[in-house]
Amino acid sequence: MRRGSKSSAGGRETGAAGAGAGAAVAAVAVRAGSELIGPSHHHAMEGHGHLLRWLVYLLAGAVAAVFIGPYLVLVLLGCGLAEMARRSRFSGSGAFVLKPGLLVAASTGGIGALAWTALKVGALSFGGGFVIIPLMQQDAVDVYHWMTDAQFLNAVALGQVTPGPVVATVAAVGYAAHGVGGALLAAAVAFIPSFSFILLGGGRFERLRGNERARAFLDGAGPAAIGAILGSAVTLAGALSEGWQVVVLAGAAVALLIVRLSVVVTLVGAGAIGAVIALAGGPLP
Repeated sequence: MRRGSKSSAGGRETGAAGAGAGAAVAAVAVRAGSELIGPSHHHAMEGHGHLLRWLVYLLAGAVAAVFIGPYLVLVLLGCGLAEMARRSRFSGSGAFVLKPGLLVAASTGGIGALAWTALKVGALSFGGGFVIIPLMQQDAVDVYHWMTDAQFLNAVALGQVTPGPVVATVAAVGYAAHGVGGALLAAAVAFIPSFSFILLGGGRFERLRGNERARAFLDGAGPAAIGAILGSAVTLAGALSEGWQVVVLAGAAVALLIVRLSVVVTLVGAGAIGAVIALAGGPLP
């Protein structure tokens, strides 16, 4: 009995550490987005001087991340295509075709659904893993109920303190859905798109950089992706359920945005605060 009690206490402290680190990830998202705003704005002003369109794309990504997470990628594509269309001299050329049949890959929470979620995460993480957070959160928490909001925050925090944050986060989602096998499957499927892009298209990247249509698409989708990163902070903060987590989030924001501490140090510190709260008998999500 005594051993079991210790194990239970240890589990509570571990969960509290995860809750503390999870509380800070919204601030991590804000820092990630804010660090991209300056270079993106400079590029927009230097290249084409379209401040208003840049702001519109940025706002579109942020609003989509907050309100229509599952369809965020369509907004990113739409912004990219809109900028392409604006610059194109020939109407109707170079159009992208989306195949609705792909969206029918999974309608339940089985292995197919997990593979489809992981594929979306791996293929659509424009500008970093936080872009895809609203979509992943919607699938994992709201649609298939593989995890609670608190568990998802823990998964995001875990990803941020490990190499390959996107793969680590989606692996945690896979584990919650279907155990070790689900974790391995989700990690592999999420890794395949980027690996394939490099293996098959590496020799063409330099040419793409000089392609006017590709550059136009990125000039539209890029600011939208930054907005989505900032918008993801709202969905992450909205998943907090305890008052002390809000205080931890505020402290993390100061540490990351004003003091400029590293992300890992901040998350570890937030986790330590959560563990202390658990030892003091505080409430856990």
